[in-house]
Amino acid sequence: MCEQCGCSLTHERMQLSDDKGIVSSTPADPHAIAVITNILRENDELAAHNRSHLGAHGVLAINLMSSPGSGKTSLIESTIDAIGGRLRIAVIEGDIETENDAARVRAKGVPAVQITTGQTCHLDAHMVHQALHRLDLHAVDLLFIENVGNLVCPASFDLGQHANVTLLSVTEGDDKPVKYPAMFRISDLVLLAKCDLLPVLDDFDPDKARAHVRALANPAPILEVSARRPESLLRWIAWLEERRASLGELSSRNPHAMPPG
Repeated sequence: MCEQCGCSLTHERMQLSDDKGIVSSTPADPHAIAVITNILRENDELAAHNRSHLGAHGVLAINLMSSPGSGKTSLIESTIDAIGGRLRIAVIEGDIETENDAARVRAKGVPAVQITTGQTCHLDAHMVHQALHRLDLHAVDLLFIENVGNLVCPASFDLGQHANVTLLSVTEGDDKPVKYPAMFRISDLVLLAKCDLLPVLDDFDPDKARAHVRALANPAPILEVSARRPESLLRWIAWLEERRASLGELSSRNPHAMPPG
């Protein structure tokens, strides 16, 4: 994946197992831990600057994360339509290549800055900092940061956002929170996306998905949404408007901090 977040630095804590149980495990590499710690410390300092800068302009920043193809851009498009101009929206799009998603957002009349990361599997605070300077924050109330499709690395990098929102598409397994606990543990809101497909799917149980999130000791709201059904977005829009109203409190908090324990 990428050297920036440490993916290629170590096989720390890797385990191999078969039907008899764990057959081998790799111990932690102290050198790799030190490198990753330094990377994250520098990132967090710039993220704090981003958050302060956004808060000073009254901009609520939402970090949208999910697997590839879970419907982040479609949700943004439908949210733009549903809000109906009550909040002025801008978008930072993160992808490894192409400006396809930014073009879709711009077609809605909304400013969008595309970050193409090359080989990097997540956005970081430096990338977002550069993108912020391409936006007129005086004309923005709500900023969506659409992270690179990946349920692993984005969980480790604070961007300066005020809240983390993770999409779990019903076309994926309902056990994703178990497989990728770090992502769902830091989520301030979980959206079960593409719920219009539930009547034709028999392998995704929303109640099981909710139970898996709760098993991570995360009390975050879990909402069922569909970009194709505007009525399903009402609670999502209300959540955004409530967060925008409480922006002063959110700006003083690090939403990426792991809960104790």
